[in-house]
Amino acid sequence: MMTGVEVVHVPYKGTVAALTGVVSGEVHVMFDATTSVLPHIQSGRLRALAVTTSGRVEMLPGVQTVAESVPGYEVQGVLGIGAPRNTPAEIIGRLNREINALLADPGPRAQLAGLGSTAFVGTPADFGKYVYDDVQKWAKVVKFAGVRPE
Repeated sequence: MMTGVEVVHVPYKGTVAALTGVVSGEVHVMFDATTSVLPHIQSGRLRALAVTTSGRVEMLPGVQTVAESVPGYEVQGVLGIGAPRNTPAEIIGRLNREINALLADPGPRAQLAGLGSTAFVGTPADFGKYVYDDVQKWAKVVKFAGVRPE
């Protein structure tokens, strides 16, 4: 959408099959989570062309971001923790404080960095805004691509 480049989507049943397809030369390129492909990049079986995050990944400092060539491009996978809608505010607050404390600890942060991930530390409202903004971004992509439910 941002570049006008057309690619052929080759569906696979999961990351393992797709990685096999790329390593064997069956397909030329794939987009996947850094955590999944990092060992293959480090071993030399795969070559990282770019990362889709807004900044460079600590474990791959020499790999540029897509945004360095396509300004404004950013795609990142996010894992979050949710609770039922009616969970009391004091419980949400405590969960948020405990999770943020864990993610502020150098040990877990280093483990995440070693996987090519970055911790998101903030309030429930911060995360809610992030999710809302991300849905808006992808709604534009879905509309542009003419995606319809099957």
